[in-house]
Amino acid sequence: MSTGVRRRMGVEERRQQLIGVALDLFSRRSPDEVSIDEIAAAAGISRPLVYHYFPGKLSLYEAALKRAADDLAGRFREPHEGPLGARLLRVMGRYFDFVDQHGPGFSALMRGGPAVGSSATNALIDSVRQEAYEQIVSHLGVAEAPARLELVVRSWISLAESTALIWLDGRRVPRAELEAQLVHDFAALAAVSAAYDAQMAELLRAMVAEEPDDGPFADLVGRLLALAAS
Repeated sequence: MSTGVRRRMGVEERRQQLIGVALDLFSRRSPDEVSIDEIAAAAGISRPLVYHYFPGKLSLYEAALKRAADDLAGRFREPHEGPLGARLLRVMGRYFDFVDQHGPGFSALMRGGPAVGSSATNALIDSVRQEAYEQIVSHLGVAEAPARLELVVRSWISLAESTALIWLDGRRVPRAELEAQLVHDFAALAAVSAAYDAQMAELLRAMVAEEPDDGPFADLVGRLLALAAS
């Protein structure tokens, strides 16, 4: 028979619980709309006790954001096996899993707001973008990205962010189509850059050399050819 006695949490365990509770609430509403009282109630503790573990809402938000940022950055990690197009498609699938699960928090983070205006939170956002950049460049087998490749990859990461934000506003386009479109966008950005630069042209040839006939890049070529013939 249960005695009804609660197990006392250690300091770090309680901190991690509060971070998890905050992330859950932020996944449903913008962080600016979530109060410390709500976080305390969801965690089953008093408001003053929340402040015992975190000096204020911003410090709790930053801790929650750090966990979310680590999670989001991890979505770009992919084994270096198989065609590049398929790898990018899997990355986009995991990226949109995160966006889907943490919509309001993701939107508030990327659009900015009172709760996300600190230098610490901005640094975390930049760290996610940098992790994404390094992961994508590593898949291209380049030790140090030339200027045009850096433009392509960073532009594509920004495009993925803006696409996700627009998609969250009503989800009017099927998610799977957007994921495929973003992979096509990467190929298109690389192709345009290759038209102006020999080094990028060589890199593009290497990118498509191992692509199968039923892969995302081949699908893009087929769609463009069909469009040209119509």
